[in-house]
Amino acid sequence: MRGLRFYEEAKRSRRPVTGLSHGSCGAAQLLHLGTATKEDQPAVVLIPSLVNPHVILDLNERTSLARYLAAQGHDPWLVDWGTPRAEDATLDLAGHIEHRLLPMLRGIGRPLILVGYCLGGTLALAAAHLVATKAIATIAAPWHFDRYPAEDITLIGNLWRDAKPLCERLGYAPMEVLQSGFWGLDPTRTVRKYAAFAEMEEGSAEQQAFLAVEDWANEGAPLTFAAARELFEDLYGANRTGDGQWNVAGTVIDPAALACPSLSIYSAGDKIVPAAASPRLEDNRQSALGHVGMIVSRKAPEHIWIPLSQWLSAQGG
Repeated sequence: MRGLRFYEEAKRSRRPVTGLSHGSCGAAQLLHLGTATKEDQPAVVLIPSLVNPHVILDLNERTSLARYLAAQGHDPWLVDWGTPRAEDATLDLAGHIEHRLLPMLRGIGRPLILVGYCLGGTLALAAAHLVATKAIATIAAPWHFDRYPAEDITLIGNLWRDAKPLCERLGYAPMEVLQSGFWGLDPTRTVRKYAAFAEMEEGSAEQQAFLAVEDWANEGAPLTFAAARELFEDLYGANRTGDGQWNVAGTVIDPAALACPSLSIYSAGDKIVPAAASPRLEDNRQSALGHVGMIVSRKAPEHIWIPLSQWLSAQGG
């Protein structure tokens, strides 16, 4: 409880605004963080989850997968899904791909390499079927939802059953509903990390790093009701992706049918997306880092960023 009070009252460092908006589609926009000078250089498009803000891929000057890729000569672009509007209530996951993501990708006008994180990886796999893609990589992406532990499936199902009537009236699923589900998957970790935060030095780099990640986790925009319903009922509930029944824009999405090089990175220590739930693609790599740690921990550059950059370079990116 002391750690929670410190979290509420702690002074935050201002996060610098990065990336130039290349265009928007509805509430979503595409940010360009690279400096490519060749028209044929592939755009490496980072696709975050719909559940949390895009800033996890560009958290700050020291912790940014996007900026690291730019420094290595890649040309990173970053999708910002934005905050859904009232008229977006009927926009499901497939709709976000067809009516938000694909128009922005086509507007880049250059070869595309897609890199999707968490649910963004699931969406990226669908997009790769629908737009010319040079290569695709997923990080901690859920696909085989029937391979979650049975107790997790029960917890998530009960969460949605209880929240659905309110979410339907609102037209969206509040972030608090989603976050309570994440807490439930590993409740002792939530207690442990706030207890540790209470002992951190005021204003230290360690404290600011904790604040940045926790603010990201707690400040997400709501999901549209249709997207939440599809996520909880069709994916977690019915495993349409893993069973080969997920249809987007008239196309059944099958990772085995991808016509481009593909990489799946997953983690044996991931509580949010267990390793067994991630897709198995042409190239597969396992990490020991946690779900968020794969992107922002001190070990992320060595274990994830560098191998990803090398793989992207091998694909011409």
